[in-house]
Amino acid sequence: MLELIWRGAIIGVGATLAMDIWAVILTTVFRQPRPNWALVGRWFYHLKSGRIFHDAIADAEPYSHELALGWFSHYAVGIAYGIMLALLAGAAWVAEPTFLPAWIWAIVTVAAGWFLLQPGLGLGWAAAKTPNPTKVRALNLAAHTVFGLGLWLTALLIR
Repeated sequence: MLELIWRGAIIGVGATLAMDIWAVILTTVFRQPRPNWALVGRWFYHLKSGRIFHDAIADAEPYSHELALGWFSHYAVGIAYGIMLALLAGAAWVAEPTFLPAWIWAIVTVAAGWFLLQPGLGLGWAAAKTPNPTKVRALNLAAHTVFGLGLWLTALLIR
């Protein structure tokens, strides 16, 4: 089991890195704004006081290390998802990874963004309070598909 956990952690790092490369491509080629990990860090910081949902996280009290906390949290969540996939899919999948379980898991993880993080930031359920919720949802699904590719490709690399 310990081997599944450390392999899952590496798989999660690789998948998160793939998602970050995707964000750079979207910014460079399509002029999409990059994710603001500082605001995510601020959200994580305020969790310590029991505050999960904000009307607008930008209005919440800033934290001096929120950018670092945001990046750390981003990778910590990616690692956790990688470990969960390895444990759920099992040693057989880690030994012979296939794309479909990785992609299904990556799409399932969109739910945390839609129903916890986005409302927590004040963006509404599944980005309902954003100017173009459909676009945000499509970009979320695309990013998580890239995350799924990253899960699968990293698993292939380390087997």
